Amino acid sequence: MEATIDIPKYNLNEEEEKKEILRHYRGLLRVLKQKLKPGDKQLLRTAFEMAAKAHETMRRKSGEPYILHPLAVAKICVEEIGLGVRSTICALLHDTVEDTDITLDDIQREFGSEVTKIVDGLTKISTVMDTNSTQQAENFKKILLTLTDDPRVILIKLADRLHNMRTLESMKREKQLKISSETIFVYAPLAHRMGLYNIKTELEDLAMKYMEPDTYKYIAQKLSDTKRERTKYINDFIRPLKDKLEKAGFDFEIYGRPKVYTPSGTR
Repeated sequence: MEATIDIPKYNLNEEEEKKEILRHYRGLLRVLKQKLKPGDKQLLRTAFEMAAKAHETMRRKSGEPYILHPLAVAKICVEEIGLGVRSTICALLHDTVEDTDITLDDIQREFGSEVTKIVDGLTKISTVMDTNSTQQAENFKKILLTLTDDPRVILIKLADRLHNMRTLESMKREKQLKISSETIFVYAPLAHRMGLYNIKTELEDLAMKYMEPDTYKYIAQKLSDTKRERTKYINDFIRPLKDKLEKAGFDFEIYGRPKVYTPSGTR
């Protein structure tokens, strides 16, 4: 990941920024609540403070404090991928060795060999090679999948890429295209291979938003225009199934929803 110290576009003062960072950290703890064991909260606090200190002078292109990125990646790992406390710690630290003065020895002393190995894998992925063709992308995928025996490295990297794609608006057009192309050729196929089909789809959708903006807007508008019809179709499809299941005495829940794109690309 690239860290920058551009003039902030983020309109919060220092005190407000601290509150915002803590709000995100507490939100992370809330989604982890069911997975926390004795001692985990302190380890998470240590990882958060280490990352916050290491990134304290760094900002994203949007101007927001850089620490909000690893916090968001960690939350994706928990909420959308289902990873646990160790992976959350690694997500918080995933850019520290590459972008700051933190070393693998520092991480080893604080968190042990398991976390260190994952962070090392994440650092190697970030520096392994550039991709600008299908063949290079295929080579990159092979390297990603053989860098480590721990699949958490790949899963955290996918969470990292997903957050970057969700926040790509502030990047220059050239960078948007490069990252989107890389996402299509490398990360979306990886997400598919790892069984993360929702993430794969969102990565493809977001890449299209930057690579083919006119087509993306056209499809988004068409989907928005037909939302009512699709909702009715889903309800009509569900109704007879629901009636039969109720008559058979099953205890069940059944849902359906149309996917609708907003201008920001979220659904």
